[in-house]
Amino acid sequence: MMRCRKLLEDGLQAMNVDYSASQVDALLDFLALLIKWNRAYNLTAIRDPEDMVRLHLLDSLTVLPYLKGNAVADVGTGAGLPGIPLAIFAPQCAFMLLDSNAKKTRFIQQVILELKLPNVIVKHVRVEQFSPTEKFSTVIMRAFADTPKIIALTRHLLAKGGVLLAMKGHAPEQELQHLAQSWRLIPLKVPGVEAERCLVCIEGQNNG
Repeated sequence: MMRCRKLLEDGLQAMNVDYSASQVDALLDFLALLIKWNRAYNLTAIRDPEDMVRLHLLDSLTVLPYLKGNAVADVGTGAGLPGIPLAIFAPQCAFMLLDSNAKKTRFIQQVILELKLPNVIVKHVRVEQFSPTEKFSTVIMRAFADTPKIIALTRHLLAKGGVLLAMKGHAPEQELQHLAQSWRLIPLKVPGVEAERCLVCIEGQNNG
């Protein structure tokens, strides 16, 4: 794990993300749990720990500056990405992690317990069947669906004035051309990753 710690700290510095030793420790504890559970539960196709640091941990934290407000929903969170890394680095925010895969939500529940994350709740539910008691200032998802479908599925989760953040690989220009909502396309750079990354940021949509 020493090599992973070095990769993580170097990456955070390159991204200009302030961090404490306890936050790095928490990320590495999350990584260790992910590696352990992945053997039996097949949580992610990425197996190499150093690749997990780049493609899961650092990738998740590229969107940290774009969170809005203090109530965040991570839709289709899978193995807790980007929700768990973001929750470690934004302890002032309350995170709701949603996924329809029971194995993955059980894993996240274990992560919450072992890392003692008081600001994270996980729900085993399909997003279209989830009715929050209070809506969210940020709704985020990673490689979840095309942008029009994301808007349709998550509209009922967003508070008025909230922001929808869709993490993508290549810029989905064709998807965005015909959107009624205003949007911004933000390029993201993950240290050590050559592949293109971007964030589709949709603000002020009509939440119905």
